[in-house]
Order: sequence, then C-alpha cells, then structure tokens
Amino acid sequence: MRKSIYTYAMILAMPIVALMTSCEADPLKPEDVFTDEASLEKILQEENPEGYDFYNLNDFLDAFMTEEGTYHNDTTPYRERSYDATHGLYLYSVDTIRHGGRGIYIRGRVATDDFAGNFYKALVIQQIVEEGGVAKQQTLRISVDLGSSGGLYQIGQEIIIRCNGLSVGRYANQPQLCVPSYNNNIYAMTASEKVGWCPGRIPDGVFRNAVRLIGTPDQSKLQYDELTLAELFSQVPVEPALTKEGMDQVRKADGRLVIIKDVFFSGLLDDNGTIKQCEPLHPDSSGIANVFAPTTKNIGYPQSRMLCDLSANIADYKDKKTTDISAASVKKSLMCSNSEYAKFAYYYLPGANKEGVANCPNYQGSVKGILGWYQDKASVMAKDQLDGYEWSVTPRGIPGIGIEDILMKHKDTGDDWVPQEFDPRDYQ
Repeated sequence: MRKSIYTYAMILAMPIVALMTSCEADPLKPEDVFTDEASLEKILQEENPEGYDFYNLNDFLDAFMTEEGTYHNDTTPYRERSYDATHGLYLYSVDTIRHGGRGIYIRGRVATDDFAGNFYKALVIQQIVEEGGVAKQQTLRISVDLGSSGGLYQIGQEIIIRCNGLSVGRYANQPQLCVPSYNNNIYAMTASEKVGWCPGRIPDGVFRNAVRLIGTPDQSKLQYDELTLAELFSQVPVEPALTKEGMDQVRKADGRLVIIKDVFFSGLLDDNGTIKQCEPLHPDSSGIANVFAPTTKNIGYPQSRMLCDLSANIADYKDKKTTDISAASVKKSLMCSNSEYAKFAYYYLPGANKEGVANCPNYQGSVKGILGWYQDKASVMAKDQLDGYEWSVTPRGIPGIGIEDILMKHKDTGDDWVPQEFDPRDYQ
C-alpha cells in the first residue's frame, strides 16, 4: 500500500517539475546587457520620438546647472550653510531637468569602483573631449542609491544616461547628477545649518532605467593627468576667485582623474583648520590616529591626511593654522581624502606603525584617484578665509584592497610599501 502511495505521489509531482523546468529563464547573452554602437542610434530614435541631444559633460553643466538652482526661493530653501551672500554663491544647489520633450543625454566612462568603500553610492564618469587638438577629460559625479554600483557599473564601463526627469546640482560645491532631497533632521549636529534642500541620491530603479551600457568595460580607455603638485597648482587655483567664474573653474576640475607623483605622506592632518601630527592612538576613539580615516563618531565627514611634495619641509606646516601657512608651502601639499567606512580606513599610513609617523617621509611615490574641491561652509567663503586646503585626491583603494591607487617605495631600500592594518592588541 505504501509503495502505491509513493508511486502516485511521484506521478502527481512530474507535471509540477516539468512546469518549473519550463519556466527557467534563458541565460543572459552579451547583447541583453551591452548595447553596441551599430544599434544605438536606432534604439535612441525609438525611445525619443521628439528627438534627442547629447551633451559634453561641461556643456551639460552650462546648460542645466544654474548658480541659484530651482529651490533658492522656495518656502523651505536650501540648507542654511549653503549660501554665501557676500559673493552671491551657492555651495548647495538643485536644478530640476524637464521630464518630457527631446531626450537629454550624457555619455562617459565609469572612473570609480566602490569595492574598497571610498565611493559608497557614488560614481564618477569621465568623457574625453578634443579641445584645440588636445584630448582633455571632463568629469561628473553621480549620486545613486545603489549599494553595489561597482557590480553593475564596473570601472572602465562606458554608459549613456537619459537625464530627463533627473536633476543636477552641487553638494559642498561638487557638481553631480542627482534628485532633489529635503533634509528635515532637526536632531543632527548643527541642524539649523543643515535642514533644507540639497542634492540626493537617484533611486536605484530610476537610475537603471535611465542608463545603457555601451560595449564592455575597458579600464585602458580612462585618461589620467600625471602631475607633480607644482604642475597641478599651475592648472587649478590654490585660492580660487570668489566669483561665479572662479567657482566654475573649480567645479569643472572637480572629479578629474589624476596621478599625483613624487609625494609622501607627511604624517600630518588638517584638524578643522589646524595642522596637527597624526599620533599612534586607537582609531576608534581618536580622530588624529595615524591611519587613513579614524572614526568621526558616525558624523561621516571625509578624513584628510596630508601629502607633501618631495621638496616640502614638514616644519612649515606642523601646529599652524592653515591660514598662517605661506602660499609657497600650500602649493607643495595636498590632502588625501578617505571615508571612515572604507575597508582600509584603519590601515596605517605608508611608513607609519604603532610607534608613530617618523618613518612616513621615507616612503615616496604616487597617489592616483579623483581630484576634489570640497567646501561645505559658505560662512568661511563669506569671510574670505579660503586657505587652499579644499583640494584633495580620493584613492579608490590601496594594494590588496580595491584599485591599487597608492604606490610607495622606501627611498633608500627600494622596498614596496606593504599595507599594515592597525592591531588593537598593540594598545591593550
């Protein structure tokens, strides 16, 4: 009897198994994911019956990003720290882009990778444009609410984005593709300065619907400007003019891919306007620990550690206000910016260890990454207190973790820098 029941059950299950097998999705083919150039124009014509336009990234900013943005006269305006009334400048802005009409497109190659955690829910795209017979890069940040953007949009992947219905704005003076976001956290630190409109992350589904992948990822197509600090500061202003034209120059250099060569980590940091030495302290409790990015107690601001040119004298910086440092010294230094949530946040700076930072100047080399000019306090600009330390480079990883953007060697032995993680047992 039991054998008959088992046989009957198997007969009943067979159609279900067959049905489940027949519903199995076909494996993806390359053409299901990537769009080739040959078929792109036809696809865009079908998507845009009213026609479409492609903009170079800088032209896109000129066409759609205004100084005041859409919300400057709103009954609930931008966050308080946004506006520098003295110079008529906005560090935070949002301009909405029409939803209908002709298609509005931008095109670029993904220049960031989020594996190491320094570009969480953020992308930078690069476009190479011929200017006077010279191939120059234009770049744009994209804020997108996607936790593993590097999995879908790999570094080196060329993409096109239909921008209709999205927004473009500035967060801490850095231009980015975004959506409007209203912050009403009245319990935040200095909440009175932060409540208001600012650029927000594009929802995952919205972004994926707006993007097409062109070809397959090719990192070799990314262009880097390899520069000494002296060469960098001959191209970007140490203290930009506090005018719309001066800020335009800064904003269009933001996001640029650079290789800063002939530098070392000085073992110094900028602590709210004062240059201090990093100390061998526990990064869970001290913001001046000698690692890349100790805790901010979850406030989340970017942590900076000072890079110096090989000719720089550390004594010119240590224990001084940034406003007291000479212009000549400023041009020999640049901040390396990292997130406390990066996978390498608690790794020692090159040359640093549990004893301190005395060996840091012995490790010299290059730092590759994304150039940035981060300024979030309009009150500083209103008082003409720019001190030259807003410029920074943000690496996408270190050897062994993500993209190997920090390459250093010991100046005497030629030994490669091998990253070493902070060990809490050393501080028991």
